[in-house]
Amino acid sequence: MPVAQEIEKINARVEAEAYFVQYLFDEIGKVVIGQRRIVERLLIGLLCDGHVLLEGVPGLAKTLLVKTLASVIQASFQRIQFTPDLLPADLIGTMIYQMHEGSFTVKKGPIFANLILADEINRAPAKVQSALLEAMQEHQVTIGDKTYPLPAPFLVLATQNPIEQEGTYPLPEAQVDRFMLKVKVDYPSKREELAVLETVACHEPVQLRPIVSVEQILAARKTVQSIYMDEKIKNYIIELVFATRQPREHGVPAEGLIEYGASPRATICLAQAARAVAFLRGRGHVIPDDVKTVGPDILRHRVILTYEAEAEEKTSEDVIQMIFDHVEVP
Repeated sequence: MPVAQEIEKINARVEAEAYFVQYLFDEIGKVVIGQRRIVERLLIGLLCDGHVLLEGVPGLAKTLLVKTLASVIQASFQRIQFTPDLLPADLIGTMIYQMHEGSFTVKKGPIFANLILADEINRAPAKVQSALLEAMQEHQVTIGDKTYPLPAPFLVLATQNPIEQEGTYPLPEAQVDRFMLKVKVDYPSKREELAVLETVACHEPVQLRPIVSVEQILAARKTVQSIYMDEKIKNYIIELVFATRQPREHGVPAEGLIEYGASPRATICLAQAARAVAFLRGRGHVIPDDVKTVGPDILRHRVILTYEAEAEEKTSEDVIQMIFDHVEVP
């Protein structure tokens, strides 16, 4: 089938499957003012089966965002408040001895849900973070000597305060890499904050409708996977990721600034997320702007800087911007 015909066919599928996107934005907008970029990143994670980490100072509606998203999707939802005294068993479950029967039964933890809000994830110690690794990667957990599959879809939407905040623990690199996207949540604009003020003053709780089913999400995922990506776009993604590992060879003036570049998981995530952006825009094919739109959120937590970069007060965002500025766009 010629490429043009293939794209036309995919466009029709996208149009049929993506009708719920605007409804989602509208429904979430009844509660969350502004933050469209963040909502879009959450939907990208949902469409790509990828976990999302939201980082920002307290009070920026990170928790409200996730709870609102869960309210408009017909799926099971659990909020887990991460604290320094949380235990792995509090997360995944445990074996309970039944004295009368003389046997053990499994009590499943809150991790057995479609959407998990891991609130303030960096307030729990490393042993709890490690308990999440199997769930996030394999979509299963082991309790005792048995392994239990998690429901589909399964998505961890985590919030964290910046590491500089008191009482937080840096997440292990292995776990950070499990997150498809790391999204920085910024302060609202003056206009948005005024709208927040007026909304709060109403004191009338908004009743949200669950407007998307699990079946619709799973069908949309298949459509996202089928979105056409040209070889030039694939090579562009490869060049971007390799530029994080070998900046000099790609003409990026970041020599000595990058300790570790992005892993192959970043390549996979960047391609998947670019397809999801195209889907949200109502297109059946990926363009370079789709890659640029989501690139910083995919690479932000995967590019580890050197002490030299920190001494020069360079951030990972600065280095990633350098890479996008110097890698040739197809």
